[in-house]
Order: sequence, then structure tokens, then C-alpha cells
Amino acid sequence: MAAPRSAGILLFRRDGAGTRVLLVHPGGPFWARRDEGAWSIPKGEYEPDEDPRAAALREFEEELGRPLPSPAPPSPPRLIELGSLRQPGGKLVTAWAAQGDLDAAAVVSNTFELEWPPRSGRLRSFPEIDRAAWFTVPEARVKLLRGQLPFLDNLLAAL
Repeated sequence: MAAPRSAGILLFRRDGAGTRVLLVHPGGPFWARRDEGAWSIPKGEYEPDEDPRAAALREFEEELGRPLPSPAPPSPPRLIELGSLRQPGGKLVTAWAAQGDLDAAAVVSNTFELEWPPRSGRLRSFPEIDRAAWFTVPEARVKLLRGQLPFLDNLLAAL
């Protein structure tokens, strides 16, 4: 059986503080009290026959409740390849970067169901992400999951 695959998009913007990236914090009880090393790029799994780039765009919209912003509508966003990384758990994550802006406080994520508390027989609904925020690159190095840190370096190299 092949390892799961995910695709995602690292949104970035430039302002007076330099480059900032948009990261998301996973929802649900497992991540509720974790912060440093717990944030991620918006991403999600895709099927082997699915185009990873299309999956990245879909997952961005599902996790944030809005499509990837275009720099100058109606032109589509320019995606910068950041490569693929094997995560510590074995999942292969492929990512792109795109320049754009959105209100992190206004994101609305899709939800998932989980038996909680464990072995209680009760299903509860949780947001896939519970919040999003903009971080400078040094801040993002502290917040981001260790296995995704090379995406930051790949972004900086591409810029």
C-alpha cells in the first residue's frame, strides 16, 4: 500500500516586516493545547489518480472557506513549486507557494467527526483547522511542523 499523499499551498505576502506566510492550526482535541511545532500549511490528502495541484487548490478552499486569492483578478494565481517532502509519519506532501492576501480571522474551515472522548461512543464534530494566522518567516520556523520547515527555505530560495 502506497503512503498517503497530501498537497498544499503556502500563501505569502510582503509588507514592511518582510515576507509573511499564512499557516493553519489543526482543529480537534489532540492539537488543542499545542502551539509551537503544531501549525501547518493548508493541505490535504488526494487520490493517486488526482492532479496534486488541483488537490492543493481544493484543499486550500476547504480548509480556509475561500479560494486562493488572485493577485489581480481575473488572472489566476501564480503557483511556485516548492517540491515534495516525506513527513516523519511517512506521508508525502507536495506544496506550492502563491502570493496573495486574505483575512486570517475570517477563515471558516470544513469539519470532521471524531469519537470524543475516546471509547465514549459519542461522535463530535470539530473544525479541520481552528485558526489561521500570518507569521514572519522567523516566527513560522517556530510554529511550523518540523517536517514542513524545508518549504520555508524553498520559498525563500524561489523569491
